[in-house]
Amino acid sequence: MSTLRGVFDSARERLVDVPMEALGELVTPRRVLGVARARRIVHRGDAWHLGVLLITDRAVLSTAEIVRSRQEAPRGFTAETQRRRAELSAAAFRGGFAEGTAVHVGWSELDLDAVGRGTASGPLAMIDGTPSVRWSAAAGFVPLAAYLDERIALLAHPPQGAT
Repeated sequence: MSTLRGVFDSARERLVDVPMEALGELVTPRRVLGVARARRIVHRGDAWHLGVLLITDRAVLSTAEIVRSRQEAPRGFTAETQRRRAELSAAAFRGGFAEGTAVHVGWSELDLDAVGRGTASGPLAMIDGTPSVRWSAAAGFVPLAAYLDERIALLAHPPQGAT
């Protein structure tokens, strides 16, 4: 288990100069005089986004949905999923995020102690005594240290044209 925490501590040390992204939580404000108010996404911290993982100063989270904050505007939609994403983008803007800011919503904290005991937590698991991560639902597990090395390198030095 100390190996698992050590892997993430090492990652944090290498990420010190890399910008973090916002973490948000979708909340429904209380009614005022019986009138419902629009939902908003409120700021809950910042994290480094490394593929399927979000690393904060103290925790490791699994990713869920990422939206860009933008002011609400009348739009036509061909799919309900587009409407939902637009609503989340507007909720982020109402929550105070600057337009264009990437916000992670729906993330969940991973239990590193459970992984250390041999139980999977989100995309993390111990495979043959090696901390590992499943980077997609269809993929197998890969060693966590190598996965983080690759993701940190991409984040610190993005390929030309990626930014």
